[in-house]
Amino acid sequence: MLVLARKVNEKILIGDKIEITVVAVSGENVRLGIKAPPDVKILRSEVYEEVRKQNLEAASAAKLGDEEVALKLKQMLNSKVKKKE
Repeated sequence: MLVLARKVNEKILIGDKIEITVVAVSGENVRLGIKAPPDVKILRSEVYEEVRKQNLEAASAAKLGDEEVALKLKQMLNSKVKKKE
């Protein structure tokens, strides 16, 4: 892992097409601006992991019967509702 120290408005370049700018620093929070081509996906790691988890669950549900799929969907919806509360 490369670790860099940057100040507000300083940039980091990744290749020729991705530019990361330090927009603001406040306490332990750092705000970054990212310029990249539209075909480059940019996701926070927790969002990526949630999508990956849901994809795995969907793939495993494809192997289940109708009742098992309904139960799995109900469980997924319940977990989403609990997170929002």
